[in-house]
Amino acid sequence: METTSILKTIHWLGHSGVKISGEKTITIDPYEINDTEKADIILITHDHYDHLSMKDIQKIRGEKTTFVAPSTSAGKLNGTVRAVNPGDRFVIEGIEIEVVPAYNIGKQFHPKGKNHCGYVFKMNQITYYHAGDTDAIPEMKQIQADVIFLPVGGTYTMTAEEAASVVQDIRPQIAVPIHWGNIIGSKKDAEKFKKLCGDCATILEPEN
Repeated sequence: METTSILKTIHWLGHSGVKISGEKTITIDPYEINDTEKADIILITHDHYDHLSMKDIQKIRGEKTTFVAPSTSAGKLNGTVRAVNPGDRFVIEGIEIEVVPAYNIGKQFHPKGKNHCGYVFKMNQITYYHAGDTDAIPEMKQIQADVIFLPVGGTYTMTAEEAASVVQDIRPQIAVPIHWGNIIGSKKDAEKFKKLCGDCATILEPEN
C-alpha cells in the first residue's frame, strides 16, 4: 500500500497513544486523549499511569471492546481481557497479534523481569509495531513491520539516536516517533529522529 494511504490509517493521540483505523479500530496506551471513538481492541503495554489510564480507557471502551494487557496489568481491567506475556501469539477478531519484549538496559524504570510488552499486529495486510516503553533491545532485530512507533524522549526510554538505529535494523516503510511532548521529550527529539532516519520517518501532530 502507498505511504499516503497508510498514513490515513494512523492517528497519534499524544504521548504513547496510537490509534489504527481499518477493518477494526485498535488503540494502544491512550493517555490524556479527547478521542471518543470506540475501540474494538485496546492494547496496553504496561501498568504505568501514562500507559494504563483508566480515565482515558473509559472514553473509548465499548460494550464489545477487547483488552490485551500484560499479566501484571490485566487484573486492573474489567470486561473481556486477555492477559499476555512476551512471546505470545494469537488472533482476536481476525487480527494477528504478537507480544514482544519491552524493557530498559541499564535503567531501573522498565525492568526485563516485569514482562512489559510491545505489540506487532497485522491488519489490512499492513504490519504495525508499537514498541512500548523500551530501550533498543536485541529482540528488535527479529521484528519485521511496515509501520513502527518508537519512543524517542530518552530518560525512561531510548533516545532519538537509539530509535534511529532500530529503524536501520527493521527498515519499515513508515517510522513514527512517540513518547515526546508530554512528561518527557520534545519536538526537537522527534525532529532529530526524522533527520537521522530520512524519508521513512513521519512526525505526526497529536489528534487531541
